Amino acid sequence: MPSPFPGMDPFLEHPSVFPNLHDKLIVHLEETLQPLLPEPYYAKGNQRVWVDYIEASRIPDVGVMKQSRPAGNLEIENGGVAVKAADMPVKVTPSYFPWDEFQESFLEIYSKDENKPRLVTAVEILCPAQKTMGEQSRAAYRQKQSELIGSQVHLVEIDLLRMGMHTTAVPHKELVRRCGPVDYHVCIHYFDQPSDFFIYPIQLPDRLPRITIPLLPGDGGVAVELQSVFDQCYDRGPYRREVNYANEPPPPTLSPEKLAWVKGVLAG
Repeated sequence: MPSPFPGMDPFLEHPSVFPNLHDKLIVHLEETLQPLLPEPYYAKGNQRVWVDYIEASRIPDVGVMKQSRPAGNLEIENGGVAVKAADMPVKVTPSYFPWDEFQESFLEIYSKDENKPRLVTAVEILCPAQKTMGEQSRAAYRQKQSELIGSQVHLVEIDLLRMGMHTTAVPHKELVRRCGPVDYHVCIHYFDQPSDFFIYPIQLPDRLPRITIPLLPGDGGVAVELQSVFDQCYDRGPYRREVNYANEPPPPTLSPEKLAWVKGVLAG
């Protein structure tokens, strides 16, 4: 059964729901692209692994332990004065630990070569951690983004999250100046046009666009219907049963006009 919304479903932006959608979108995008790519290109899903600091809220910032000292811990000097053999240290237990390993899926387009496959295009679907200040994932992604922008690799970024900071490579002021405020967008940077960004602006009521995945100069690109990819994910996912459409969509809060539109769609 399809999503009740014509484009992106705002209820799927919930942090407990979106990670599953994110990974499904990567898988279905790879499956969609594979037969469309001409020889010698191929699409391949990949993952980056990173370690983040996890809050341990039940552990105090500082733990002070009281321990009785046996008589042996006292030394008697010639004058008969008791002196501590050693001061007791204060035990400090940090409230976070770098103990959890995370994985983020992304997609890469390669051109087969006799010596070594060449990475042609990186396709990223942004996740909440990449749009959150202070997250290790955001710092790692921004570094990778910078490396790709300065390389001979095209970069396609798909942002289907209203929440968080602006993260795609296009400067936010330029995005708003040319496209106005957007709910979602796709940003494409061609390595052979380094000064330009090609934007597909998306408003909540819009269908997801048909975008071009660039190949090497001279080979053009392949067109992909993002809406079709999303619809496949929704049809095969748990979202219809998992999401409570009686609630309002997750933050950020929609404008009164858009909230009224959402309720009208669900009521219809």
